[in-house]
Amino acid sequence: MGVRPAAVALLPASPGVYRFRDARGVALYVGRAADLRRRVSSYWGDLRGRSHLRRMVPQVAAVEALVCVSEHEAAWAERMLLEHRKPRWNRIAGGLENPVYVRVDTSAPSIAVVHEPPEADGVRWYGPFLGGTATRLAVAGLARVYPMAYARSHLTGTERDLARIHGVARADANALVEAVDQVLRRDPAAVAAVRSALVARREAAAGCEQYELAARIHEELGGLEWLVAPVRLFRTDTDLVGVADGMQVTLAFRSGRLRTWEQSRPTTEMVAPPDWASTMTSNALLAATLAAHPVR
Repeated sequence: MGVRPAAVALLPASPGVYRFRDARGVALYVGRAADLRRRVSSYWGDLRGRSHLRRMVPQVAAVEALVCVSEHEAAWAERMLLEHRKPRWNRIAGGLENPVYVRVDTSAPSIAVVHEPPEADGVRWYGPFLGGTATRLAVAGLARVYPMAYARSHLTGTERDLARIHGVARADANALVEAVDQVLRRDPAAVAAVRSALVARREAAAGCEQYELAARIHEELGGLEWLVAPVRLFRTDTDLVGVADGMQVTLAFRSGRLRTWEQSRPTTEMVAPPDWASTMTSNALLAATLAAHPVR
């Protein structure tokens, strides 16, 4: 596809969203990446099987990027931006993944992934999360470490045997529910504890040459990391502004979601709460750097 633009080498190896613009400044495409530099670089590599993007790349005149604190946050940023406006070369409004929730029943202890937040007494719900597959893997890992299903009042004979094997009794129900609650609320100590437990079980499985089980637990660890990754994009109506090196980045939040991401020359002072101040300043600096290196 040709020589990679100099702007690509300036991108950080961080999760985030990227946007391509043409020579008129019109947005061509919005995407997300676990590694911005590697992902954007790929557009100037082998695009076999992606013929529509091969037609787009010669039109790219500028690259913009917004660094996020996690790949999960980047996935939400992409979804929210595409819900509001879909550039020509994006195929699906909102992206590929749908939101899901985690449902924890406290009366008959159980945990599951659902597509709508439940409305019932004795039920807690968490989310929304993007990525149904990752979320289900995380929930499987939580159930492996905290087998609350075996702390129900009524169990079959097989379930009673499994409860004994897991060392779980009805009296443990509340403790298991609360342990899961702390993980889903991203409590650092609780997350570290379940991560450590899954790593130990993965290593034990591998040590017994149970490689399929070890691989499954490894996938559950990946799902857990996705689920507990920080996501800061659900905010009340506000505009966050970052200014650096002659460039302003503005994130507009409306109705609790990211609505727009704009880059321009400074018109206002920086406005960002503590958890966003560093992010907005660094993104403004990145915007200024990329603006100084047009693609064509």
